[in-house]
Amino acid sequence: MQSVTLNNITKTYGKEKKVAVDDVTLSVNKGELFGLIGPDGAGKTSIFRILTTVLLADKGQATVDGLDVVKEYKQIRNNVGYMPGKFSLYQDLTIEENLNFFATVFGTTIEQNYDLIKDIYVQIEPFKNRRAGKLSGGMKQKLALCCALIHKPTVLFLDEPTTGVDPVSRKEFWEMLKRLKQQNITIVVSTPYMDEASLCDRIALIQTGKILSIDTPKNIIKAYPENLYKIKADNMFGLLKDLNSYTDTLSCYTFGEYLHLSLLNDDQQGQARSLDHLKEKGHTGIEMIPVTPTIEDCFIKLLKN
Repeated sequence: MQSVTLNNITKTYGKEKKVAVDDVTLSVNKGELFGLIGPDGAGKTSIFRILTTVLLADKGQATVDGLDVVKEYKQIRNNVGYMPGKFSLYQDLTIEENLNFFATVFGTTIEQNYDLIKDIYVQIEPFKNRRAGKLSGGMKQKLALCCALIHKPTVLFLDEPTTGVDPVSRKEFWEMLKRLKQQNITIVVSTPYMDEASLCDRIALIQTGKILSIDTPKNIIKAYPENLYKIKADNMFGLLKDLNSYTDTLSCYTFGEYLHLSLLNDDQQGQARSLDHLKEKGHTGIEMIPVTPTIEDCFIKLLKN
């Protein structure tokens, strides 16, 4: 059963009709942890705002729990939890006051759905009398997640929940999402961090409003068409320049402390010719090792295609 569907959704902004979402079609299964992965400006937030009935699409249809986002928006708002990218709770209210406020809005109480937020709330409960505006980034995210869950939603939309959060809080947040998934809540999360893609059941890679690929992280990596090498030398800037001008280079780009390289003729002779070429160019300390592609490598490959 599908919890979320988008069919040919398009959204433009302004007199220039700048395209933010370009004919997007995708579906999210019930109980799935689905990731929308892409850089800033890719269209992730516009898709979330359409699905949470905050924004109207120019074209296409979308449903949440089988309900149309235009015709049945009131019911959808009662059914979903939405955590926007920007912290949007009341900064002058305490943790406890924010939670009580959102529980009251949805006609429930903290006690009624405490089991759902318990694992998260116990981490911020010692600071329950602290104003939300005085919390750290990680604490703000935990409070926002509690408020989004307080009415026991069937679908949870999280727009870049770990942006600007320290690595430890990021890890804790994803562990919380895994526990929530066990309670049969459908979770749709967006992130610009490619390393978080592997934590989702399925992902959609998106850029400039277009879907590049939808599949499991494992299958997207498996579909990478070439062998990939990580390579470095003493002069990294010169190495990148020489490899990009080399006739047998298919692709070469910076990736951490290495370059990631794919070759047109990828046999032992082709690899040997590449190394000989670099030595002729005067490079020293050359290290070239086969490497498994990451989601980021796949994203870059899809962009070039």
